[in-house]
Amino acid sequence: MVVQGIIINCLAMLSMLFFSYATFAANITVNVKDQHGQPLPDAVIELNAQSSDINAEKLPKLIMDQVDKRFAPTLLIARKGQQVNFPNSDNIRHHVYSFSKAKPFQLKLYSGQPDKPIEFDTDGVVVLGCNIHDSMVGYIYVASSEHVYQSDSNGNVVLDDVTLPAQLTFWHSTQTIPLEEKTPLALTKDAVGSVTVVIATQSPKPRNTFGNKFKANND
Repeated sequence: MVVQGIIINCLAMLSMLFFSYATFAANITVNVKDQHGQPLPDAVIELNAQSSDINAEKLPKLIMDQVDKRFAPTLLIARKGQQVNFPNSDNIRHHVYSFSKAKPFQLKLYSGQPDKPIEFDTDGVVVLGCNIHDSMVGYIYVASSEHVYQSDSNGNVVLDDVTLPAQLTFWHSTQTIPLEEKTPLALTKDAVGSVTVVIATQSPKPRNTFGNKFKANND
């Protein structure tokens, strides 16, 4: 019995050592750059991007405003199931739309506050346009994970107490790959401290809208 107890204790210690070696928490700075080595602001980093249970009704309503013929902010990060208001703070009317697979919708020619917010119930990237003003473009990144971040002006994202190994994805509105795609990256125990990711970018392509149907006397 004594020998058996010693064996059990040894196995328990070995198990603890294995798991402490296999997984551990670390603080990591992710530095996002473009192909020219320049810092890339407004990249989205999503950690462990699997769906997580959350009561969407408890999430606050977000705001995607329209100011000076621009979406404000240009990039909005939402959780799956979260609602977004689209007020028009300009003194002209806008016609907001998206053809994106994650959330196709239209808010036809309006001013002020629409009747109700729009729920973004599918994760993915939603590209916004205005049928009146072709230069207006905005993005709503709908995340599955609660751990989602936006890079700062230096291209940095700080991840606190990340359990390694881990999986993350990264995305940017000017990436050369299709906008709907997110690039995966595995973080190993060697990722302690900092990690650099490179996103190949390109100039935004000309936008296609519904045409001139609604443009008269509105711009």
